[in-house]
Amino acid sequence: MVLVVALGLTGCVTQTAGLLPYSDPRDGYSFLYPNGWQPVQGAKGPDVVLHDIIEPSENVSVVIGALESVKDLTELGSASDVGLRLQTKVIAAPGSGRTAELLNADRRDIAGKTYYLLEYAIALNSGSRRHDLVSVGTSRGKLYTLSVSTLENRWPKVRDLFYRVANSFSLA
Repeated sequence: MVLVVALGLTGCVTQTAGLLPYSDPRDGYSFLYPNGWQPVQGAKGPDVVLHDIIEPSENVSVVIGALESVKDLTELGSASDVGLRLQTKVIAAPGSGRTAELLNADRRDIAGKTYYLLEYAIALNSGSRRHDLVSVGTSRGKLYTLSVSTLENRWPKVRDLFYRVANSFSLA
């Protein structure tokens, strides 16, 4: 009897289990983030940064940048094109002390908006390695980038959770 109830309850787990909503109506975006993560105060550059209080190297951030004469993400190129451009100009820009490899680039279309989901393996000069998922979209003449990041050795444990976070990113 207990086994039957346990199996039945397992089927009730939703895609948002263990995640909390974050919404910025002023800037027009929202996403889900893991329970137990807290805002980082005084972060320079990103619009918002949240990190795990137990594993502070794990974080999610949103960066907003202006676009000139671009109305749709596809005008910037394919998911791979945008992923490689982010890799060379932002994630592992010359002089950054990082190298990056674009592992995967996918496109998803939701409610009339296009998003690119990009996965990177990143090596720092210090020898540490990171794994990042980046969701990119455009709205109201701006480029929105959500990045969720962890140490490479933690990636197998948090992979599914981080994909849920990245895929939850949506723009108004």
